[in-house]
Amino acid sequence: MTVVFAATVLAQAMEPPPGRIIRADEKPEILKDIGIDQRLDAPLPLDVPLRDEAGRAVRLGDYFGKRPVVFALVYYNCPMLCTQVLNGLVGALNTISLEAGRDFDVVAVSFDARDKPSDAAAKKDAYLTRYKRPNAAEGWHFLTGDPPAIERITKAAGFRFKWDESRGQFAHASAVIVATPDGRLARYFYGIEYSPRDLRLGLVEASAGRIGTPVDQVLLYCFHYDPTSGKYGAVVIRMIRIAGLATIAAIGFSIWMMSRRRLKVVRAAGEAR
Repeated sequence: MTVVFAATVLAQAMEPPPGRIIRADEKPEILKDIGIDQRLDAPLPLDVPLRDEAGRAVRLGDYFGKRPVVFALVYYNCPMLCTQVLNGLVGALNTISLEAGRDFDVVAVSFDARDKPSDAAAKKDAYLTRYKRPNAAEGWHFLTGDPPAIERITKAAGFRFKWDESRGQFAHASAVIVATPDGRLARYFYGIEYSPRDLRLGLVEASAGRIGTPVDQVLLYCFHYDPTSGKYGAVVIRMIRIAGLATIAAIGFSIWMMSRRRLKVVRAAGEAR
């Protein structure tokens, strides 16, 4: 499934060059080469060599194995869209009880080979000030890599982008991806604002029930992920079943309470004789 988000692509990429008029029904040429091809259940290349914020040699797989991962492809000197992606992500994560570093990890990988570990460190510092949880430093990771590593990761994730020479920046779509602890792509969430409920359900589902609460399991039964919209929608028939069971339970409880009361009345009458 291929999704191109013209509305969330770099605004500058939408503007025609000086002196050129684009028809209302004409798609800018650069938008034909960018987008997100969902690769649900496909594995990420965990053996890819990268650099962490301190410049240490790491592999993508170093951040998998224990917990689900919120995975973001951005670049650290992006003038607009990537910052909005990360802002939307931290805003959503700040509202859920699951914690980065305890229940899941956040891994951002730059798709700009010119980004350096110092750029990654500056970006991490900026978001640690906004995500104020006990294990924040251990839960957020900003990585950089060489062109071959970037190509393998973006291709595996179905993330297509293009350098716009005329404007000196990348044109790209926006999304965050939830991956399972073993590095399989589980859920894509699009745009620059993410529903806290959807992110939570995606993480709980990706963890195969190892995190979350019984309420989350009920919600996962009643809500289904729609790859087209990148959201969780209600499964009406399941909700009806839950409501039906709840109604039967309520009726049964009422009958039980009425029986107890009647028994008490009978006993009281017998004692009065």
